[in-house]
Amino acid sequence: MSEEPVKPEPPGEPYIPLRVVDLVELLAREAGTPEHPPLSAEQTAEFQQFADAMADRVHAGFHSMLDALANAYAPFDPDSDTLRLRCPTREEEGEFLNRLFTTFTVLLERAGFHHMTREEIERTMQGASHWGIEMSVDWGVFDRVDIFYRGAGTGWRARRPWWRLFRLQEVQVPTFKRVVVILRQRPHKRLGKNPDIDSVFLKLFKDIPQMDIEMLLPGTRLRMPRAKRGQLGATVVGSFFYTAYKIVSSVSIAGLLSGSLFALLSPLALLLGYGYKTVYSFQVSRKTYMLQLAQSLYYQGLDTNAGVLHRLFHDAGEQEVRQVLLVHYFLWRFAGPAGWTAEELDRAIEADLRKRINERIELRPRDALTRLERLKIVKRVGERYVAVPLREARELLAMPYTPSKDRGSTWRGYLPPPKPAAR
Repeated sequence: MSEEPVKPEPPGEPYIPLRVVDLVELLAREAGTPEHPPLSAEQTAEFQQFADAMADRVHAGFHSMLDALANAYAPFDPDSDTLRLRCPTREEEGEFLNRLFTTFTVLLERAGFHHMTREEIERTMQGASHWGIEMSVDWGVFDRVDIFYRGAGTGWRARRPWWRLFRLQEVQVPTFKRVVVILRQRPHKRLGKNPDIDSVFLKLFKDIPQMDIEMLLPGTRLRMPRAKRGQLGATVVGSFFYTAYKIVSSVSIAGLLSGSLFALLSPLALLLGYGYKTVYSFQVSRKTYMLQLAQSLYYQGLDTNAGVLHRLFHDAGEQEVRQVLLVHYFLWRFAGPAGWTAEELDRAIEADLRKRINERIELRPRDALTRLERLKIVKRVGERYVAVPLREARELLAMPYTPSKDRGSTWRGYLPPPKPAAR
């Protein structure tokens, strides 16, 4: 008897689901190993002070990014209550829009989100939900649209199938823990009259079923499932041919005007009855589904527009702090004077996190190593990295950092380079 093949583990995500405070406490009370004794009280205090200083440095760098992105979003914010002293030209508006979308994408990737392609979105949306409703998306509604997700997993939803006599049933469905949508609309019949085509809308949701991701987009329409459309079409065709057969088989006008006329009305009544039943059943399912969507989104919507920027910036900043703290801690604590390569560091941290929180993490430590190297907190010797002692690292963090031609910003690469001014 052949053994069943082992299913490969799903790939991890570059997101560490721990609060910075909890991570620092966890690392500070590390029990140690036979080769590495537990931290002393003095080392614990030094590490906590280093973690606070590093968090302050990262958040200061992210604050300047927040200002830049908030300024890029200001011309497109639908909730703004400030006046514009000058309307941007079409060229300037296009530049602001490109800068907004590009920077927003970089931000979400830093926060551990996956940027979905059009093919991924359409593949995810295929099929009907557990409530038997399909939704159609017309991409012509959007001038620009991007969707991001984090935390692909499973969740539970309630339904009442008819074969269980409409008793409540919990079903497991694939979900995304977080979904972010950024879009700008264009004139389209699905949006009705006078749609807002000047603003850029930001939406943040939690625990969204994967196949229902289209419900987060404007301009979508509910459509009758294929089974019901086929049932209705078969009823119409069958009744038509039955009516035609009755007409052809009637031999006399007198017979038609007497008793056979009633027989001709029966397939018409059948056609109307089945058609009404099918359409009515779809309308009931549609209203039930729309109610379910409204109730779900009431609890699953986390933030909107400018509030999304602030929430995600905090999220990205915390993720950056977690990464640099883990990288420095493991190099300082376990790598020794010989140091580790980036691959050795990656394996050690991921294995430790897997043991502690039972989740597969794709850390990608090279960005954190680059930033720590610019701050001189980590030194590179060939292909290996060595951490400086905590006290020296704290002193380096206290020194002001001035970018130069040879040494770029510590968090270089987050913001796209501005377009040079026209001469």
